Amino acid sequence: MNPAEERRETKRQKEFINMQGYVADSEYGIPTRCPCGGRIIDEVRGKDDYDTLPGKRFFTCKKYEADGFHYRQPWVIGVHEHIERLTKRVEEVELVIKWVSEVNNQIERLEVKALNQEVDNLTGQVYNLSVQVADLEKLCFD
Repeated sequence: MNPAEERRETKRQKEFINMQGYVADSEYGIPTRCPCGGRIIDEVRGKDDYDTLPGKRFFTCKKYEADGFHYRQPWVIGVHEHIERLTKRVEEVELVIKWVSEVNNQIERLEVKALNQEVDNLTGQVYNLSVQVADLEKLCFD
């Protein structure tokens, strides 16, 4: 084999291994599509298949081949991972809900504080106007 052909073959092998890693890394939760583009079916092993667990369920690519490029994931694992992800999202939402109520309380306090400052400002202006009116009354009516 010449060196150029050997390099191409090495490159193909490296791409093949990398792709298998990408497929394995992407297999998380309940799959919706296989990396090959195939649709995922809900497969149940029959009793006639040689298996210690007949009736075991899988999420399987419709075009499944045992080459590492297609999904065939046990149903229990996929559902468990999906439940973990949903649980994490619920916990995050709970934190946001708690945070929202705290922020609403802070907004109310800030609004009350701003309104109190505005009332104080207007009270001061009314007082100044009252003093000016009193001064004008003295000038006009004395």
